[in-house]
This record gives sequence, structure tokens and C-alpha cells, in this order.
Amino acid sequence: MTHRVPPPNASIANETEGSKKLFAPSAERNAHAICAALKTIAPEQGNALELASGTGQHIVTLAKAMPNIQWQPTEVDPDRIASIQAYIDESNCSNINNPLLLNAIQSSWSTKLYPMDLISLSNLLHLISISEAETLIAEAATALSQGGRLFLYGPFKRSGKLISQGDIEFDKGIRASAPDTGYKDDQWVISQVTQNGLALAQTIEMPANNLALVFQKEP
Repeated sequence: MTHRVPPPNASIANETEGSKKLFAPSAERNAHAICAALKTIAPEQGNALELASGTGQHIVTLAKAMPNIQWQPTEVDPDRIASIQAYIDESNCSNINNPLLLNAIQSSWSTKLYPMDLISLSNLLHLISISEAETLIAEAATALSQGGRLFLYGPFKRSGKLISQGDIEFDKGIRASAPDTGYKDDQWVISQVTQNGLALAQTIEMPANNLALVFQKEP
């Protein structure tokens, strides 16, 4: 994934003193809300893939809440891979695989993984371009097992509109750093995912004007 300079109003992951663990305030804030939403749509057991796992704060929360699911975290940044591993080691969770170095916006990554019953992606679509989002969605759809679900969380335009002043400012900050990125429209995402053979299963309103879009691969 191309390195991008985060906008000045983004939540930055900082290194924890004396540890390889990185800490992102936004991940701390939204981990439990994301976990609660995922618990409502996750299978009772199976294999789950977290794309762009970030610091590793989320994956430990998810694994502890859903112990019958085997979780596979992924990242493209070696420093974040090290952070994820540090969180896993500290957690003593046996249902988290070692983090996998994976570029979620690169073609063909789905062929390197066995079919997943659940794929989760949080807070990335607004930081990548349209073409990168298209690749990510196509690969995720391929990587899902029959009947598997795709969970996409983050800030979105709603039918082409930014719904708050905070969203307007955040989107402007993202585009100032990388003009080809910014908020994706929820209707565009739904259309893109359904073109790849998944059906919209649920739309979940989340805190802080975020949204979770849940799709299912038809059995």
C-alpha cells in the first residue's frame, strides 16, 4: 500500500513506551462498538480475516469476545505487524494467528488465503482511492466462503452527502493530503460489493456518524 501522510485531524498511532505496541486513540474508542456489531453478524464458529488490522487493539478485543472464531490479522506495515504481535503475545489468546503481511489493495491476495467465514475492515476505505477500493472489495469477495459475511466499518457519505460539519472537515483534510482519496459514498460501496456477488444483509448505524455495511456471499 502506498504510504500516505495522514490528515492533521486524523487519530495517529503512537508507540507505547518500552514496547513494540502502538496505541491509536480512535481504535480504543471504537473497538467495543465494532465488536458489539460484529458479534451480531458473526458465525458461531469459523475463520475470520481482519484486513488492515492497524495497531492490533481491535483483534484482541474481537478474539476475546468471540473465542470460537479463529482470527487472522493482517497489515502492510512491518511496524504495525510488530505491534499486532505484541498485543497478541500479551493477550495469551489462542484463537489469533500470527499477523500476516498483506496489502489489501493489491490484486490476487485472496488466492493466498483459504476461504474466510467473516472478513472485517475498519476505517480504511476513506483513506484509499476509488480504484484501490474496487480492488480491495473484489479480493474480499473472492476470499469469502459461501455464506460468509463482509463487514465494512467507517465514515461514509450518505447518498452523496457528508452528514456533519466534522465529516466535511475530516474529508477535506484527507483529500488535502491525497486528492484521490476521501469518503466513499455508501450507495457506491453497496453497488460495488453487490457487483462482486455479495448481497447487502444489514446496515448498522454506529457511534460518531460512522456506519457498518454488512454483506453476505450467497451459498
